[in-house]
Amino acid sequence: MSEHKSGFASFVGRPNAGKSTLTNALVGQKIVITSSKPQTTRTVVRGIVHRPDAQLVLVDTPGLHRPRTLLGERLNDLVKTTLAEVDVVAVCLPANEKVGPGDRFIVAEMAKVRRTIKVAVATKTDLATPEQIGQHLLDIQRLGQEAGIEWAEIVPVSAKDGDQVSLLEDLLVGLLPEGPQLYPDGELSDAPEETIVAELIREAALEGVRDELPHSIAVVVEEMRLREDRPEDKPLLDVHANLYVERDSQKGIVIGHKGSRLRQVGTDARKQIEAVLGTPVYLDLHVKIAKDWQRDPRQLRKLGF
Repeated sequence: MSEHKSGFASFVGRPNAGKSTLTNALVGQKIVITSSKPQTTRTVVRGIVHRPDAQLVLVDTPGLHRPRTLLGERLNDLVKTTLAEVDVVAVCLPANEKVGPGDRFIVAEMAKVRRTIKVAVATKTDLATPEQIGQHLLDIQRLGQEAGIEWAEIVPVSAKDGDQVSLLEDLLVGLLPEGPQLYPDGELSDAPEETIVAELIREAALEGVRDELPHSIAVVVEEMRLREDRPEDKPLLDVHANLYVERDSQKGIVIGHKGSRLRQVGTDARKQIEAVLGTPVYLDLHVKIAKDWQRDPRQLRKLGF
């Protein structure tokens, strides 16, 4: 009987490198928000892959980037402490894009974390030709050599098509130490439900707003509880949440013409929350202004950063 393995792996990469989609593909359920906009992941959400022989806990980090605001600095600190604490770090490098300065910055940061095993994942292979993928793998090899990193594995995957995802899972599990189960069966994430709900609302709010807003929305779930006077077989979860933006003009964008956009956000978010929590939801959303919150330590604390 082979030993049970358990441990932590973290995907890093520049914003929009496919980290969240890969986490969701491995866990098999949507627990990390994925948006076509860069820079949407903020909390360290863990996805948990349960297998008879192992438990792989995925730590999702915000994309590492060169910080421009206090929020950016806090996110980068969070990433660095995460990298030192996990067993395996996998850097995601999209196969449909050339290796660039952002990737070099991240790999250089990874090289500073000595003890952790390092893997390279060529993501989004569905968007690249076989020739592009071949060249990309050679570039990744070279990138490691330049930074003084010995890659334990270099794996091309497409999370969207499910291509090589189970191979990646096997490789990551193979690199974990022996150990007991860390979480009960069936648990998919240890993020508190309020955190997941706030992230789903934020994802819905970002969808369809072009580049005006990505960093400027923060969501705080003020209250979340089951409505009291309901029969047991017909529960209803009341969720009251505030969306914070930095300026009046942004508030207008989020609310939309006669409130149409905010209603759409509410509908989309409610469907996602119901799917994740498995309970009908009544969602009450309000948009508020917190002036320049990304640069203000007091407001960052209030908004949970």
